[in-house]
Amino acid sequence: MYIPNYFRVTDVEEIIDFIQKNSFGTLVTTKKGKPIATHLPLAFTKKDKDYYITGHMAYGNPQWRTFETCGDALVMFQGANAYISSSWYSHENVPTWNYEAVHIYGEATILEKDELIEDLTKLLEKYEKHRENPILWDTLSPELLEKELQGIIGFKIKIRDIQAAYKLSQNRNETDTRNIINGLRNEGNPSSKQIAESMVKRLKD
Repeated sequence: MYIPNYFRVTDVEEIIDFIQKNSFGTLVTTKKGKPIATHLPLAFTKKDKDYYITGHMAYGNPQWRTFETCGDALVMFQGANAYISSSWYSHENVPTWNYEAVHIYGEATILEKDELIEDLTKLLEKYEKHRENPILWDTLSPELLEKELQGIIGFKIKIRDIQAAYKLSQNRNETDTRNIINGLRNEGNPSSKQIAESMVKRLKD
């Protein structure tokens, strides 16, 4: 991913937090030189000194069969994004786009059954535990779980490289930045407002 220095993020804890909050990612591998992708709920985990992205896909999805031959897999996580009108600048310029994104590269391998169960258990806890009637691993029947396990393939990606970009108008002066924030807040859509709040946070940092 091309990242100008203005927009590069290197704080690992900040990147982990971003992934946890934007964990529906895109997994990209190649088959005979052609990129293929699947959109999936994913998790960031640590085991010993290594970091992993874990997840699962349908057994019928042919992408998992590319893991042994594709080299490094690419996982993309994207946060909010917003159009930036140059009418918000104090000088003539062209419009642009603000966004937050993380790319992760690493070797993908298949999870053993016990690893898959552990990963699914944690996934359910993350998205169900706060609900009034949570659907957790231990609340589902063994028969249903065994049937569903036969229809999926779990995988883990040992992280080799992380690239993170938060393009939040860091290259603009303070007046333009505050005008952009106000403009985004008045756009009337959640993504623009989220980018505005990310920009405010950057100013405070």
